[in-house]
Amino acid sequence: MKHNKTSLLTLLTGIPAKAPHLLRGNDAEEKALQFLLGKGLTPVGRNFRCKQGELDLIMKDGRTLVIVEVRFRQSNHYGSALESITRSKQSRIITATQVYLSKQKLDCPLRFDAVAISGDGGIEWIPNAFSS
Repeated sequence: MKHNKTSLLTLLTGIPAKAPHLLRGNDAEEKALQFLLGKGLTPVGRNFRCKQGELDLIMKDGRTLVIVEVRFRQSNHYGSALESITRSKQSRIITATQVYLSKQKLDCPLRFDAVAISGDGGIEWIPNAFSS
């Protein structure tokens, strides 16, 4: 009986292995987190999930709550990481943020940022990424 690495790892540990794209996503989020910590933001939460969507990073910049969408693209062949944050994606993030705020009962200034990470390790931070 043949097993690939993923199924063998699962058999040995009993823990399902993450798909490669999920591992790259986790790595990108960690790079974004470290980058933003270096810019003076403080972490509040990570990977908040609800049926409306997911919030990658939740941080504070002073009193302002910052919802950060992290995007990774190996190359720009199919569009940049920033271009992948469509109006529809923004809408899901905003709706998930409303759920988060209602559960946390927070009342503070709010900002939506984006961090784009490219395959060559470049990082682009766009504060107020969802403004028109």
